Amino acid sequence: MMRPAVLVVVVLLGWSGAVAGGPNARIYFLDLRGKLVSATPEGGDRQVLIDGLKGQPDGIAVDVEAGHIYWTNMGDYAADDGSIERANLDGSNVTTIVKTGGTWTGKQLVLDKPNGKLYWSDREGLRVMRVNLDGSGLETLVETGRGDAARKDQRNWCVGMALDLAGGKIYWTQKGGDNANAGTIRRANIEIPRGQTALNRTDIEVLFDGLPEPIDLELDLAKRHLYWTDRGNPPDGNTVNRTSIDAPHERTILARGFNETIGIALDLEGGRMFLTDLRGSVYSLKLDGSDRKTLFTDQGMLTGIAHADLTRRLTSAQR
Repeated sequence: MMRPAVLVVVVLLGWSGAVAGGPNARIYFLDLRGKLVSATPEGGDRQVLIDGLKGQPDGIAVDVEAGHIYWTNMGDYAADDGSIERANLDGSNVTTIVKTGGTWTGKQLVLDKPNGKLYWSDREGLRVMRVNLDGSGLETLVETGRGDAARKDQRNWCVGMALDLAGGKIYWTQKGGDNANAGTIRRANIEIPRGQTALNRTDIEVLFDGLPEPIDLELDLAKRHLYWTDRGNPPDGNTVNRTSIDAPHERTILARGFNETIGIALDLEGGRMFLTDLRGSVYSLKLDGSDRKTLFTDQGMLTGIAHADLTRRLTSAQR
């Protein structure tokens, strides 16, 4: 049976539900089997916000300012039936944003709050896509192939997703086959060059190739760092990694020994990151990979994770 290659990424702003003296941050993570879970970044106050989600949820993004959580649904890998949904931060009011079939296999998801858009990778759809927050304006920005023959070649599968608005760039992974050492990390301009299409655009750069099985991405733009997870076999897989956005692109393995590591979320103010793996664990580490802590185990089959600062909307409201 095909292993689900899963992923995730986030942009986070403040939430009006924060209260004085209450927790100022939360992590949110997805269980492939249908759960959306929230907890403190230290691993306390675990809450199942939604149980019984359909369609194998994967990528997650949080808009705390608007009080919304978005996620992708992979659906049936053999069918073109992926979707994107949204809920309130307490798990209520689940709403479909991209209807079933609007994406094939939605993977890691990124919120572009300033422009009111969502970006994601579409694995079996062989695409990088975006849409307005209300579900309108569905677009394909990158297309790595078309048809069943291209779909069977896992080197074409788009999985991870990251966004550099200031630099005008999108980043994504193409994972390759399971432990095939054929995975790549790529970059292109956000907008398709004039006169070109998502299928034939010529501005795509390959930052890394020959990776075991790269999955999710995150960016630290202030320090010009790109982070990613790799779920392939050791020694280079089951790792979290970092490189410079700027040349030369040299890979540093920050930590090893996970169980098919998938999701990654950065807490830049706190100097830490959060990881999930497909065997059901959630981890906290410093940005250099040290001080590793296991926050949860046996949580199911974990995919995307997000970190959210819940104080920023409160601060804004008090002005």
